[in-house]
Amino acid sequence: MKYNNEIHKRRTFAIISHPDAGKTTLTEKFLLFGGAIQTAGAVKSNKIKKHATSDFMEIERQRGISVATSVMSFEYKNILINLLDTPGHKDFAEDTYRTLTAVDSVILVVDSVNGVEDQTRRLMEVCRMRDTPVIVFINKMDRDGKNRFDLLEEIENELKISLHPMTLPINSGKDFKGVYNLYDKNLLLFTANTKAIADDDDTVSISDLSLPVLDEKLGEKDAAILREDAELVDGVYGELNTTDYLNGKVAPVFFGSAINNFGVREMLDTFIRIAPIPRPRATSVREVPPTEDKFSGFIFKIHANLDPKHRDRIAFLRVCSGRFERNKYFHHVRLDKDVRFSNPYTFMARDKDVIEEAFAGDVVGLFDTGNFKIGDTLTEGEDFFYTGIPSFSPEIFKEVINKDPMKTKQLEKGLLQLTDEGVAQLFTQFGGNKKIIGCVGDLQFEVIQYRLLQEYGASCEFRTMPYYKACWITSADPKKLDDFTRFKSNNIATDKDGHLVYLAQSEWFLNTERSNNPDIEFHFTSEIHKETV
Repeated sequence: MKYNNEIHKRRTFAIISHPDAGKTTLTEKFLLFGGAIQTAGAVKSNKIKKHATSDFMEIERQRGISVATSVMSFEYKNILINLLDTPGHKDFAEDTYRTLTAVDSVILVVDSVNGVEDQTRRLMEVCRMRDTPVIVFINKMDRDGKNRFDLLEEIENELKISLHPMTLPINSGKDFKGVYNLYDKNLLLFTANTKAIADDDDTVSISDLSLPVLDEKLGEKDAAILREDAELVDGVYGELNTTDYLNGKVAPVFFGSAINNFGVREMLDTFIRIAPIPRPRATSVREVPPTEDKFSGFIFKIHANLDPKHRDRIAFLRVCSGRFERNKYFHHVRLDKDVRFSNPYTFMARDKDVIEEAFAGDVVGLFDTGNFKIGDTLTEGEDFFYTGIPSFSPEIFKEVINKDPMKTKQLEKGLLQLTDEGVAQLFTQFGGNKKIIGCVGDLQFEVIQYRLLQEYGASCEFRTMPYYKACWITSADPKKLDDFTRFKSNNIATDKDGHLVYLAQSEWFLNTERSNNPDIEFHFTSEIHKETV
């Protein structure tokens, strides 16, 4: 309980959305408010040479998409905010799913023009599984999009979550005039700008919507519509029940335009007021409250070559309880050994600052020489694992073809390090040296190929393999397992840890082998080995 003040100062959340909904732009506006950056980048503008602060990999800058989760910390109104900007592209959903295990709440960005899209649905399913509190930001109100109430209905129906509007838009597209803040009872008038803080002239305090000042500012027609909207929302939704929000049952909704920095501050102010402080976490033994005096935390992401000049490898640690200290020995549960860190970092995207301490809710970067895997737990001596970190069986398999035999060592090192990050899995064909990469999406292969060349100087290409799914195989009878691997050697591989994997050509082949080999257990994740590795 002695770290209570530190815990209550912290908010750790992720921004999630379908690609191009404006997630990275919104991230930058938050950083502007926190004073963490002075100018906003533009992800897809040829006129502006600065790029989004959170997109630090060259391939992200070229394609205008985020392919790795970025971690940023900043202060706003004496609250320390840990913000995780996640990839929106479906091929990198694994990274996003794992990031959602490391946060306490989420801001979901919805494009007002396109409404709810595929990736939005998938991400919300993960949030619902964990009852993660969600705030919705409906972006791009300055573009011609869907009707405001149609959008709210679509989000509720598609994402199966109750909404609670906190601001109301006045028109949209070229007629967009601003938003009315139902909580603070003020009118924010829209001007297209990228200032961090709106002028006082843009904000009009209107405690009573029947006052004539509303007609002066909006015109009679729009003032009448706003009065009607506000009455409708008040009648249907009433006051926001904060407990329902914290339990993941109700999502507060804000309207705005991230590119114009409009409606963002209202959301950020509400966020620091209602968003949860660090929450208790489940482990293999018990639930650990953030107020516990002893330190514990888990690794949810690994990134090789964050700084290509230094060939560094950073493990991202979510602190769950107690106090993390620089140069103090902590217990690495899986390896059963004590480790210490002389240069732990906090992040502002690519920029790193060495820290002396961190508390529950913080995300710390640890320089890693190969000790860590995703899901590893650090404690002050107790043996338990933090649970609920997802891993997925790959859906696309490709053989790695080395195009430069002189760079074989660089290729093998690159494959090991990049697959440690969790975006792909590496298999070696049983009894041979054939390397097979398994991924969830095609774009991952493009990123791996690009990074192997740029960061390791290794040139390769990929050949598609006719596999449908990877299954880890175990058996209580070692002889049965040995016979199966010998008879099916063309379909057997080992993962990076030497565990046997059956690569099935199709669902029919998989079902046939499972029924023909009752003594062999087929597992769809490698989690079965976690505690024995």
